[in-house]
Amino acid sequence: MNKVPIRVDGRFRLGDILGSGLYGIVYRAQNIINDDDLAIKLEPLINNVSSLEHEYCILKHLEGGAGIPCTVWFGREATFHALVLDLLGPSLHDLFIMHNRKFSLHTILNFGDQLLSSLEHIHSHNYVHGDIKPQNVLVGRGDLEQTIFIVNFGVAKEYWNTTAQAHMPFRHGGHLTGTPVFASINNHLGVVPGRRDDLESLIYMLIYFLHGSLPWFTSDHEKLPTSSILARKVDTTIEDLCLGIPPEITTMLIYSCNLAFSEDPDYNYLRSLLSTCSLDLSQSDHFITHPPPSPKEHSVAKEVPLCQPKTTPLRRSTCRV
Repeated sequence: MNKVPIRVDGRFRLGDILGSGLYGIVYRAQNIINDDDLAIKLEPLINNVSSLEHEYCILKHLEGGAGIPCTVWFGREATFHALVLDLLGPSLHDLFIMHNRKFSLHTILNFGDQLLSSLEHIHSHNYVHGDIKPQNVLVGRGDLEQTIFIVNFGVAKEYWNTTAQAHMPFRHGGHLTGTPVFASINNHLGVVPGRRDDLESLIYMLIYFLHGSLPWFTSDHEKLPTSSILARKVDTTIEDLCLGIPPEITTMLIYSCNLAFSEDPDYNYLRSLLSTCSLDLSQSDHFITHPPPSPKEHSVAKEVPLCQPKTTPLRRSTCRV
């Protein structure tokens, strides 16, 4: 097993492990020169192929966009590739668990609006993220604690051929990329992911927050095998999936599921649906970015009001070129 270095590039001192994934381990770190708190991803050197280098290049292209993490350094340290990033706060997954699997509608709409802007920025630079899920969305720290960031671009790909000035061709027969629970049906079926699939994953995430679960989770919120998840997604109608949630979210799902493979999404239309939903709110609770209060204090997350869909539900199509 490769020995983890104490420091990276001589100035970044590694601390506790923050998490791990398919490509490596994430550590908390500190810049010993200016005391900045950072996060460092370490990936073992394997055949000189680096997922972290791929991620670093994408993040540099996206730099400055809404909800895009700031890169500090990338390079090789001992037997590892290392990617140094600004340290962020907890993930939406962790916050959701902290708040007993309940966010207020105001908070969920805030998430949706910010993530739409982030995805629009990512897509405008010719990339699809490919793995939108609560674990890959983190809140900021300090002055940025009201901002959420999309992380982990390891499976992100270009959908636009800049040389040929053409959208990537429609292909199927591939493997599922990303996380089965939040992946689109087309992704499950082996269709190469595009912008529509990022949007479908985002809307599944919003529905997950609204309901506290999804039909393809077990009763104790455990994930099912991938084949079972796909079967339940195909068998679940939009009417059943969206029962009791704001009709605007239902419309967003219908819209994203009916986008053609290379069709340009109308982000302003999707954003307007969230805005319409926000106007219907009588509450103005604060955006949740911190652990919940103790049981003696009042809860910051309110019940989501029931609202029947105004749009005509339909069974989701599995493939549209």
